[in-house]
Amino acid sequence: MVPPPPNAQQIEQLLSSVLSQRGPSSLPYTEETKWLIRQNLIAITYHYPSLQPKTATFTHNDGRSVNLLQADGTIPMPFQGVTYNIPIIIWLMESYPRHPPVVYVNPTRDMIIKRPHPCVTPSGLVSIPYLQNWIYPSSNLVDLVLNLSSAFSRDPPLYSQRRPYTNPNPNPSPSPSMNSSMTSSYGHPPPRPRVAAAAAGYPPSPYGRIQVPQPSQPPTSQTDDAAEVHKRNAVNKLVEMVHGDINGMSKAREVEMEGLFSAQAVLRRREEEINKRLKEMQDEKEGLEQQLQVVLMNTDVLDGWGRNNEGKTKKLGKNSVDVDEAFHCGDVHSKQMLDCTAADLAIEDVVYSLDNAVQEGAVPIDQYLRNVRLLSREQFFHRATSVKVRAAQMQAQVDSMAARAPYYVT
Repeated sequence: MVPPPPNAQQIEQLLSSVLSQRGPSSLPYTEETKWLIRQNLIAITYHYPSLQPKTATFTHNDGRSVNLLQADGTIPMPFQGVTYNIPIIIWLMESYPRHPPVVYVNPTRDMIIKRPHPCVTPSGLVSIPYLQNWIYPSSNLVDLVLNLSSAFSRDPPLYSQRRPYTNPNPNPSPSPSMNSSMTSSYGHPPPRPRVAAAAAGYPPSPYGRIQVPQPSQPPTSQTDDAAEVHKRNAVNKLVEMVHGDINGMSKAREVEMEGLFSAQAVLRRREEEINKRLKEMQDEKEGLEQQLQVVLMNTDVLDGWGRNNEGKTKKLGKNSVDVDEAFHCGDVHSKQMLDCTAADLAIEDVVYSLDNAVQEGAVPIDQYLRNVRLLSREQFFHRATSVKVRAAQMQAQVDSMAARAPYYVT
């Protein structure tokens, strides 16, 4: 297990502080990705303590300046059995981690970027297959540094700038190595210096051993160089074709994933709607079952009443019985309510008949008005009496329920 760096707690506090800021000074990352950004930076400091996270101002090509997180330091580069330190800066852009970070080689004053280089531009911008094939959320900064170290070990991007000794002679002669170095820097790509050159007295790099050694081999012929160039061009072309196919497949899979996510969202909405409708149907079913129980109870009551009064119906068929005497009221209030209601309805019928008679001319208008006035007065008294009787019945029912309440309680 990799031991944590000595300042691990300070790094975690720094990241928690800068990622939790709100307002104009907040970093331009989305809320749902800030936790993943924090975890990625903590992981890279655990594996590579020389890389330290910090905030700095990044200027885009269009002139916009924005405050972003970066990992600044050195990464190890094994080359021919010796490990060198390459200074780099990893910028976490606004769209990180959904899109790859931007990596720059950060040479010191004693270093020069190799020109041309397959992975590093003259400005120091790094482009490797891992960055081109960045896949969210599986890609991370630790794997990025591993790929950077592997790519640089195959072809180191930096070499140390040669400096001559300070000669105590007051009339020093021009150094041929200085002239060759300057010619290499501004002409064709400079050759890689040997490790022995560092031992000859050149100042060491502040980031450790940065000079890229080159094994001493006899000079190759022009034919071998042309074959090597042709081979390298063929390999680069093949790699570009593979990268293009991978990018096309990645884009196709992203489109397919977006379609699947959309279908999943639609299915979830439909599931919620189905569950809602199912609950409504269950509630309706319970209500219908309760109504069915009430109907069955009323049916039993009506069946019982019919059986109890079946004999009375047969007697009415044999003997001539007065209809008014066929039903008897249970109490005084019920009889009074029945009389008032019958009188009210009878007066309605009489008034209706008088209206027809006036329209036909059978009754004079003055007699019609006099009779309607008398009948309306009488109907008013019957209706007022019905209201009072209904109130008395309600009060009696309330008193009866209050009297039966102790029985139900016990």
